[in-house]
Amino acid sequence: MAFEELLVRAGGVGLFQVLQICTLFLSAVFVPFHMILENFSAAVPDHRCWTPVLDNSSEVPANLTREALLAISIPPGPNLQPHRCRRFRHPQWQFLDPNATAANGSEAATEPCMDGWVYDHSTFTATVVTRWDLVCSSQSLKPLGQSIFMAGILAGAFVWGFLSYRLGRKPMLNWCYLQVAVAGAGAMLAPSFFTYCGLRFLSAFALAGTILAQSTLMAEWTTTRRRAVTMAILGCSYSTGQMALAGLAYAVRDWQNLQLAVSIPFLATFLLSWWLPESARWLITTGQPEKALQELQKVARINGHKEAKETLTIKVLKSCMAREVTETRGSVLDLFRVPMLAQRTCVMVLVNFSLMLSYYGLVLDLQSLGRNIFLLQTLFGAVDFLGRATTVLLLRFLGRRVTLVGSLALAGSCILGNVLVPQDLQTLRVALAVLGKGCFGISLTSLAVYMTELFPTPLRMTASGFLQSVGRLGAMAGPLIKMTGQVLPLIAPLTYGTLPIASSLVLLLSLPETKGIPLPDTIRDLEVRSPTAKGSQQEVVIMKSTWF
Repeated sequence: MAFEELLVRAGGVGLFQVLQICTLFLSAVFVPFHMILENFSAAVPDHRCWTPVLDNSSEVPANLTREALLAISIPPGPNLQPHRCRRFRHPQWQFLDPNATAANGSEAATEPCMDGWVYDHSTFTATVVTRWDLVCSSQSLKPLGQSIFMAGILAGAFVWGFLSYRLGRKPMLNWCYLQVAVAGAGAMLAPSFFTYCGLRFLSAFALAGTILAQSTLMAEWTTTRRRAVTMAILGCSYSTGQMALAGLAYAVRDWQNLQLAVSIPFLATFLLSWWLPESARWLITTGQPEKALQELQKVARINGHKEAKETLTIKVLKSCMAREVTETRGSVLDLFRVPMLAQRTCVMVLVNFSLMLSYYGLVLDLQSLGRNIFLLQTLFGAVDFLGRATTVLLLRFLGRRVTLVGSLALAGSCILGNVLVPQDLQTLRVALAVLGKGCFGISLTSLAVYMTELFPTPLRMTASGFLQSVGRLGAMAGPLIKMTGQVLPLIAPLTYGTLPIASSLVLLLSLPETKGIPLPDTIRDLEVRSPTAKGSQQEVVIMKSTWF
């Protein structure tokens, strides 16, 4: 590709790419802090109704144990533990009689928690749930808040996918860092739950732009041979962030302090990222060759490529990129005007939706897998890191398509397998969930590489933003589907398991392999590489020699 030649003239992959990866790696570590924060900040502790006999010291009889007081104040729940959402209307003193039967308890009048709840603060001193009493009749507000956060990422991915072409990758990245820091820190001071949700929406909106800009900048400043490695490194940074969040949440048990702790680092990344150059690919495709040349020469200086002053000139740049300079930028509609692009877009819509729905349905429900959510989150992050790290080898030997198809199918199979495992076999259930999480890590990394290689430069950010928006629709639907569990318990796991398997089959039968093929800069590049194009057989032979 023409831009690949310019990148080689600027030193190829050198010190600049190392510094860029380190800078973006540091900021990418903080992204999962907000994505899965509510596993800890909105954890649901054990709770029961407040009762005068138990909790009003002036009414507590001195000669009775706490267990006895609990028995006369709170009816047993479905698991024979104290009911979380109801209390006896009047103390049932007759239960202190050893001859009292369970039938007597079922006949006693009960009522909802009229005076609030008493929470177990042994794990967390305070959470979003305890702050606004998101339990019992209000328990649906927690998944609603998670869906509002995902709606912010949905809106952000859609909007930033368009604005990135007008604003550029670097200004967008800097602004999003600042917005996440301000909105995230402001959420800790929210006076009401819906104000909190609004600030979380703004954080998510900017977080979507951060993810878009990070992946695009890294892909557009990397040669074809190293693109899979750099994207895997970016993916591993997300895994590192998941493990780091478990440690941070273990140390900071108050939700407000935790909210502040995950937001302030984005202010540091805002200051640190100013040295990053703008994408030269984007400058060229928007008709700004002079600025593109400045950025390429800056990269060449960092890479120590002294010959670039003679080899990188405006004349060379214009001659190499003549087609791209005149290329016009398309809209989302352009993704469907060309049959080849329409097919790729439709398949990736299905893949993104099913992957994100199942992924967030799994990772945002840690408490259903065990009580030690800190250990579970660490295991999830570790296996995610391992999966993303091994993705480089899988992409090299199996290719993009087979890796993505296989990991999606295996992740879905793990979720379906958990449906058949009894609840008391907790270790096996956790093992299957952890394996599925690792497969999702492979899927996300290979998908990030694959998507950048399926679309040309003028449509790459638009396609990425659009597909991320579709994916966030799935992420929004994940927690909402979980709410059906009270009526139809099998709906959620069956949905989470079957959709990835179905989308993997569609992908396998519909899309081509892109391993070793340079990033397309125009729609014509896709047509040239199409298996139906004239002379494609000779070109495929040439490209096979460059595969790694």
